[in-house]
Amino acid sequence: MKNKNLIRFVESFVILPIVTVTLPFGAMPKDQVNTELPPPIVSFQKENTDVLSLFAFNNAEDDEIQKLEEIRTAKAEAIDAYFKSKNMPLAGYGEKMVEEAEKNDLDWRLLPAISVVETTGGRHICKNPKAPFNPFGWGSCKFGFKSFDHAIEIVAKNLGGNNPKTAHYYDGKTTEEILRKYNPPSIVPDYNKRVLKIMANIGNEDIVKDISQDLALNI
Repeated sequence: MKNKNLIRFVESFVILPIVTVTLPFGAMPKDQVNTELPPPIVSFQKENTDVLSLFAFNNAEDDEIQKLEEIRTAKAEAIDAYFKSKNMPLAGYGEKMVEEAEKNDLDWRLLPAISVVETTGGRHICKNPKAPFNPFGWGSCKFGFKSFDHAIEIVAKNLGGNNPKTAHYYDGKTTEEILRKYNPPSIVPDYNKRVLKIMANIGNEDIVKDISQDLALNI
């Protein structure tokens, strides 16, 4: 009996210290809480700032995209307005011409102006049955295309210096240099001047600048 009581006494002596030792670990010291777990308000403020910064960035990006779209639309409308005023078949292809001019780093008025000088904007298109849809007189009317869209793509690619076969003629050239290669003065002395004049009649960079300024005021 005494042995049993002794065992119970020893067991209670062993268990109790374990309980009293484990309890304090349930609470973190103050300095450790402040260091490892930032207060909720600080975390919220950081997340809020990040969200606002991201929103501002996306908003600025959207404004820039809108600005570019407005400028593209204005260019396309200027081209189509010119074609329509002269009852030219290429009216409606302004957007495509602007798109391909951007891809190939060309003046947006160059393709429409060449088409006017060469075929009156598609009205007097190449008569060679083997050269359909050629409003630019490309290849002296010896080459044809699947459509006007296709013609715009191919001629823009060449004039932009992006066709390896013709790059030595057009790559890195200014608009006037491109025109001198396209139709040399020795063949048509005033070709350069005629195209540049049409380009000026279609529109000028002031149109784009005015739109950019208007958009900047609204942003």
